[in-house]
Amino acid sequence: MSTIFWEISKRNIRIHMLRSSLAMLGIIIGVVAIASMGILGNSMVQAVSASLSSVGDSVIVMPYVGGSSGFGGHGGSANLYLTDQNYQQIKRVVAPNVAIPVHSTSEHMKMGVGSDDVVATIYGIPPDQTKYILPDLTSGDYSNGNSGCLVGATFASDHNVKVGSRIAIGTDGQYGTLRVTGIIKERGMSFDISTDSAIVVSKDWFESTYNDQDQYNEVVVKVTSGDTADVKTTIENQLNRNTKDKTVTVIDSKATLATIMDTFGMITTFVTAIGGISMLVAGVSIFNIMMMSVNERIKEIGIMRSIGTQKKEVMSMFIYEAAIIGVTGSVIGGVLSLVGGYAISALLLKTTQYLFTLPSMLSVVEGIGFGIIICILCGLYPAWQAANLNPIDALRHE
Repeated sequence: MSTIFWEISKRNIRIHMLRSSLAMLGIIIGVVAIASMGILGNSMVQAVSASLSSVGDSVIVMPYVGGSSGFGGHGGSANLYLTDQNYQQIKRVVAPNVAIPVHSTSEHMKMGVGSDDVVATIYGIPPDQTKYILPDLTSGDYSNGNSGCLVGATFASDHNVKVGSRIAIGTDGQYGTLRVTGIIKERGMSFDISTDSAIVVSKDWFESTYNDQDQYNEVVVKVTSGDTADVKTTIENQLNRNTKDKTVTVIDSKATLATIMDTFGMITTFVTAIGGISMLVAGVSIFNIMMMSVNERIKEIGIMRSIGTQKKEVMSMFIYEAAIIGVTGSVIGGVLSLVGGYAISALLLKTTQYLFTLPSMLSVVEGIGFGIIICILCGLYPAWQAANLNPIDALRHE
């Protein structure tokens, strides 16, 4: 018997194809909005997480850059560098974790005769500690010594630099020439040092070239024992004993990463909720169509009830209509959301590698499921109203 009502539901949709198609279009738009925004949000979270995961075990110590508040308050003094004494204190209190002193500056350089003069960041790091702070190399090795350097992947690509290439440092090469011994794997965003568009030299070369001994821009602590929050607190207690005259600013990369992830999560929820509004609008459209369908078929319902059709059977007929519109529109919307998610990811994130991951696929499933549920819920009241029509009054209806 249910097959008959299923066929009646399909017939009614065919008879009012334009009206049903417009309602279906609303569901499609709603599903595409929800799923596409979900894909974008999850892709952003995964991209940022993948980019920053390699530095989630770091604590970064930098000179304190406070000062007078200007309103009679007491602020700490501003420091330009961390001293070797500061570094030794940090190294001692974080043991057995590794503390890496880092020099950095911006410098002019040329890749060869006739090449353009470019400006890039130079990092000075102790050679024996380079492997702790840098990702893997795509080619070459870490043995840069005092006459060699490592270059970031973006720098190498932009300036056609390979292992063995020579880079003249300073205006007109005033600081000499360095030979490239390795290409650093692309790292992306980071909290400690950004090497993609930079070069890395030995600490001794940096200090002898810039006469910058025992003055560090930052110290990076790689936490392999204990928690980053505990290490951060230990450093602050040791070096910032005087709260009115602080020495260092300490950043816990794991806590910062968690804050970033929470922020992206809220953004994802917000944009998905915006898509949900369009779905609710589509649901109102479904409700309106189902009510119109009931009003147009009151006499038909009366005839069906008078020949013994049960209330639940009449109700199922209208629920089937809502389900057909909901399932068809939601599935089409789910397929189109993959296309939309691909386009948005390619344009905004410049990558589609996170499109077919589990979180992104769950966004599509959630969008389809939400669309179907909204349609069925919006069809329940009209179906209930149709099932509870008085057969006598329905037969008299004109």
